[in-house]
Amino acid sequence: MMKKFCLLTLLVASLLLIAPCLYAEGFGRPGYHDASLTHDGRTRTYMVYIPTIYIVQKPQSVPLVIVLHGNGENAKNAAHITGFSQKANTEGFIVVYPNGTGWIGKNKFLTWNSGNCCGFAVEHDIDDTGFIRALIEKLAKELPIDPKRIYATGISNGAMMSYRLGCELSDRIAAIGPVAGALNIQDCRPAHPLSVVIFHGKDDQHVLYKGGKSLKMADGRERADTPVSYAATFWAKNNQCSADPQTEEKGRIITDLYTGGSSGTEVLVYSIKGGGHAWPGGKKRGYFNADTPVSEVPATDLIWEFFKSHPKQ
Repeated sequence: MMKKFCLLTLLVASLLLIAPCLYAEGFGRPGYHDASLTHDGRTRTYMVYIPTIYIVQKPQSVPLVIVLHGNGENAKNAAHITGFSQKANTEGFIVVYPNGTGWIGKNKFLTWNSGNCCGFAVEHDIDDTGFIRALIEKLAKELPIDPKRIYATGISNGAMMSYRLGCELSDRIAAIGPVAGALNIQDCRPAHPLSVVIFHGKDDQHVLYKGGKSLKMADGRERADTPVSYAATFWAKNNQCSADPQTEEKGRIITDLYTGGSSGTEVLVYSIKGGGHAWPGGKKRGYFNADTPVSEVPATDLIWEFFKSHPKQ
C-alpha cells in the first residue's frame, strides 16, 4: 500500500512539473478562462481555451489561434459556432476568443472595427488592431506561444477583422482564415507575406460573393463589400504567388489554390455553391434569419490544416 501511495505521489508531482506555464496568470487548469486587459482606455475582455493535452505534456511552444465573432455576437458565440476548442483538444493548440465592443456592454451585440463595418466599433473608431496586438503580447508572456504560429480567423464582421489584421498585423500573424467576410480595407499594406484561406458561400446574401451592397444588412447600414475574387487576387499578388490558381471542383465545392508565394505563402479559396452566410460544418448562428451551415465542408478542420502547414518563415 505504501509503495502505491509513493508512486501516486510521484505521478502527481511529475504532472505539476511538466506543465509549469499553466500555473501562472490564472491558467492553472484546462478549459475556458475569462480574462481582460486595458487598451486605449477601455477594458477589453476575452476568453482563452487551454486544451486538456497540457495536463500530460510539457509544451515548449504552442500555436495560438485567434477566433473572432460576427456582428452582434461575442466570444461564447464564436466558440459554439466554430468548435475550435474541440479541435484544440485533439491538435494541441491554444485558442483565444476576443470580444468586440458595443453599446449595451456585458458582451452583448458586439462589433469589430474592420474598416467600413460594423456598428459601435466603426462609429467610435475603436482600435481593434491595437487590442489584438496587445492581447497577443499579453498571452505570449503568460503562455508558451510560438511566435511563428499565431493565426487569426473569424466569421462575417470577424472575418472582415481578420482581413484587417492581415493588413496591419502581418509582423505577428502567420496566416488568416476569413469565413463569409470581405476585404474592405482601402489602404491594405501588409509588411510581410501572409498565407490566406478563404471560405465563402456563393449564395451569401449578407456579404455578397461577387461584392456590392448586401441584400441583408445585419446592422441596417449602407455598405458595399469587395468580391471574394478581389481578396484572393490581392493576397496572391501581395505574396507574389502564381497569377493563375489551380482550380478543382468537387460537388458543391470549388477550390482555387495560388502557390509559390514568398516565404512559402499560399492563398486558398473555398467557394461553396448554395452556401449562405454561415460557418461551414459548424453550428447555426443565433439570430432569427441565420443561414444553415453546409455540412460537406468542415471549415474548422480545413482552416487548422492550412494554418498548421503555413507557419511564419
